[in-house]
Amino acid sequence: MTVSMEQLEAFAAAAEHGSFSAAGRALRKAQSAISVLVSSLEDDLGVQLFSRASRNPALTPAGERLLAEAKVILDRREHLIGVAASFEAHVEKRLVVAIDELYPERALGTLFAEFAERFPHVELELLFPMMEDVSRLVLDGKADIGVMWRQETLPAALAFHTIGWVPLKLVCGRNHPLAGTAVDWEELKRHRQLMVAVRSEGPEKQRLRTAAEVWWVESHWVILQMVKQGIGWALVPDHIIDYSPVIDDLVTPALQFDDADWPVALEMVWHKQKPSGPAAEWLRERFASTRINATPG
Repeated sequence: MTVSMEQLEAFAAAAEHGSFSAAGRALRKAQSAISVLVSSLEDDLGVQLFSRASRNPALTPAGERLLAEAKVILDRREHLIGVAASFEAHVEKRLVVAIDELYPERALGTLFAEFAERFPHVELELLFPMMEDVSRLVLDGKADIGVMWRQETLPAALAFHTIGWVPLKLVCGRNHPLAGTAVDWEELKRHRQLMVAVRSEGPEKQRLRTAAEVWWVESHWVILQMVKQGIGWALVPDHIIDYSPVIDDLVTPALQFDDADWPVALEMVWHKQKPSGPAAEWLRERFASTRINATPG
């Protein structure tokens, strides 16, 4: 049994356009050529695909079932051609992007939808490490692009671009001692602080530490669940608080020593010595142009 792409293309076009003549116009072939291709396909498969009882051919039950299979094969042909074209244009086969939870996840859907449309044949892997773990992945060549909060000391091999600022808010549970009062700095030190954990032991891990006692948790989302239970207080990005399922159980106490949120700078990083292809270049430009909040005064 031999089935050609030309036969499948004629079959799919006839089904889509409702007649052999319309399919011929769409494929720039004569009506007779479409009819011959469909008939030969029916002979090769041993199945009648169209009923010719009326003026326009109608799919038989077997034709309806096999049309779905034909479309899969034709779609994969287009995919193969697209992948080959990507190689010719030197587009990367695969990209790994490491993104800190500080980056608002609601912005990622739109960004990567555009990426998928522009680079449909690039395999993408998204990692969500924390802080210094992001830069370490890029430095070690395990990620092509990183988005993270600004490090005080960045490895010399990494280039960076500031892409915005994320406000951190102090939150506690409704029954926590800090709730309902104007909190001073010394009082913060007396209560357990919940902080995001990283797997490396660099200086960034301790940057926002205030309390004498700290629990380390590798997720802001889990931290808020623990804050709800009164286990401690935390500094959490406002976009995570806003979308947390426990937001109604959280309190943002007034501060005696500050009257604003604590902004943390977001940076995009990449390895200076690693060449970037078209997909990585586009993604870097897109991250750079998508400003997160505003630079604090």
